[in-house]
Order: sequence, then C-alpha cells, then structure tokens
Amino acid sequence: MSTLLSPAVRQAVAGGSAIRKMFEQGLELKKKYGADNVFDFSLGNPDLAPPPAVKAALEKIASGADRPFALGYMPNAGYPATREALARLVSREQGVETPAANVVATVGAAGGLNVLFRAILAAGDEVVVPSPYFVEYGFYCGNHGGVLRPVPTKPGDFSLDIGAIEAAVTERTRAVIVNTPNNPTGQIYPAEDLAALGEVLARKSAQFGRVIYLVSDEPYRQLNYTGEPIPSMFAAYRHTVVVGSFSKTLSLAGERVGYLAVNPAIEGAEELVGGLVLANRILGFVNAPAVGQLVLQEAWDSGIDAGIYRRRRDMLADGLRAAGVEFFLPKGAFYFFVKSPCPDERDFVEALLRERILAVAGRGFGLAGHVRFAFCVEDRTILGAREGLARAVAAVRGA
Repeated sequence: MSTLLSPAVRQAVAGGSAIRKMFEQGLELKKKYGADNVFDFSLGNPDLAPPPAVKAALEKIASGADRPFALGYMPNAGYPATREALARLVSREQGVETPAANVVATVGAAGGLNVLFRAILAAGDEVVVPSPYFVEYGFYCGNHGGVLRPVPTKPGDFSLDIGAIEAAVTERTRAVIVNTPNNPTGQIYPAEDLAALGEVLARKSAQFGRVIYLVSDEPYRQLNYTGEPIPSMFAAYRHTVVVGSFSKTLSLAGERVGYLAVNPAIEGAEELVGGLVLANRILGFVNAPAVGQLVLQEAWDSGIDAGIYRRRRDMLADGLRAAGVEFFLPKGAFYFFVKSPCPDERDFVEALLRERILAVAGRGFGLAGHVRFAFCVEDRTILGAREGLARAVAAVRGA
C-alpha cells in the first residue's frame, strides 16, 4: 500500500520535535493540575509585551486600513520604506553602511534561512554548524538539498572550536552558520574568534575555488547581558549574510517578520540579492507580512527591556546552583543549557516532569547529556520550580 507521506517527512513526523512534544505535554499537565502548578521552561516564546511603539504603529495602520491597497501586494523584497528602516538598523548593528538594496524582508528568520538556502545550495552541498544548535537548521538545509554538518564546540563554555570547523570544511561546504547570541547555550562569540573563522573561510574559499558563505543568525542580538557590543559579522568576513527577526526584540514572534542583509563588501552582491528575492517569491512567501513590515517602519528602533530577562536569568541561575546543577551562565538569549546530573539527560527530563517541570533534552540540539531551560517565563514559574528542581536532581543522582 502506498504511503501518504514522503519517506523523509514520515521519518521526521515519527521523530517529532522534542520542544513541541514537551510543549504539548505541558498543555496536558496544565489541564490536569492548573497552569499555576506547572513550571514550563520548554518553549522560547517571549512573554514580554511589545514595546509601546508597536501599539502606536498598529493604531496608525488601522486608521489607514480603509484605503485601497492598504495591505496589498508589494515588491517581493518588501516595502521600500521597510527596507530603508532595516538598512538603518543593520548599518548600526554591523558598523558597516548597508544600502536598502542589500536588505530583503522575510517571513521571520526561519523564512529568511529557507530563502537563503534555496538561493545558494545545490543538492549535496553542506552547511557546517557549531553544536549544539537550533533544532530546525537540519530541516532548513534539507528542504533545499543541503546537508547539515555539526561540529562540536569547546566543552564547558560552548565557544567556537576554530580548528574543528576548519577540519570540517571541504569542497562540498557552501556555508557555515553561526547563531550569536546562541540558542540553546546563550554564548556570544567574541570578535577574535569570528575574525579567525573569517580567515579560515577566506582561505578555504580560495582553496576550493568557490564562495563559502558565513551565515549569521541573529534573532537574539538585543538580548545581550555582557555590557559589551556584539561583534560585527560583516567586519569578520566578506561573504557574510546576516539573518534577523523581531520575534524576540519586539515580542512579535507570531507576526513572522524578519530580514536578510547581504554584506556590501560582496563583489556582485546584487546577483545574490536578486536570487534571494526570486527565492522569496517561488517558495510561496511572496513577501513578508504587510502589517509586520508597516510596524517595523515605525518601531524598528524600539525594543523590549532586556533587563527583565537578565534578572530572570539570575533568578534561575540561583535555583540551578542551589539544586547542584552545573551550567554555563548565558551571556545572551534566554536559555540555559545545563549539564545533566545523570548520564542520560532524558532520565533527568522525566524526573523533572514528575515534578511538573518542563525542559528539553539536549540531544535534540545535537548535544546529549544536557538539558535546555528557557527563562522567558514569569518570576513565579522560576521561583515555584525551585523545590521540584532540587528533588528531581536528587532523584536521578540517587538512582
């Protein structure tokens, strides 16, 4: 009998997403015990309200929604005014003057990565990524014939292992993707490591006679707790494409609006941008959501209060420390990627579940033996989980 799904999709559905499975288990627990009695650290869903500029922008959009084409089609790359706003943002963040012609509005960072991979990957091309990494990268590459090649980071602090990355880059490598601040580790890669990575990619591009792109996935750029600016990726390497979104910085996760920015230093950048615009159209996105783009025109320079997340980070760190859990203190984003107190982190996740605490096993991020906790949650969730967290740690250590 024929199956309804392709083998690849059937296998993916059977495996499922560990994050989504945990999220669904959380819904069941909340029905049974009440939301206040379940401590859900599973999903990176920003819980802060959007900044006031977003509300003001929405009111402005609504007041003009009765005119023709108020929310109609626009150029596939986005409204010109939106691209101008994004170019100002990118120029400031990267420290490199970036024209609007080098920026494409996308359906979130996820849509942007799919657009980019559609434009640059051929069947069998490889994308190298430091591990652990965002769980969907493999799917995004596979959607367009690519293969994800994880490379371990350094133990303890999850910093880049430049030598390991260099060894992993071959004639099949088309891109290296870095995510800083990182999901799931919270690491921020320093400028000297990024410069060293850029040197490796320049050397390997020359060796193999084709461009190897550096793809910088930066949806957490504003969530930086170090007090130091996040380094410019454009300055690190010529053939860089930055991917960004406003899911976290403006709490617009459901609006699905992001961008791709092409380094002006790329020779023939207009050809790459043209391919991105085409891919945006033929993948069926057509354009980024009109409402989100119009919001960005007014609110691109705003942001949520990252200090709230920093305070929650410190609260959760106190709870983990008291329970005897080993961890790297995240420098950015809103996740802890802690060392499991038992060899198989899935046993720890199950022990946490018995305490009605939801977290995600690290093997889904490419590194077993660890567990991810998202701290974009209310204070009461962090404080309420402390006793159960300690009991779960004691249970798995005792076993």
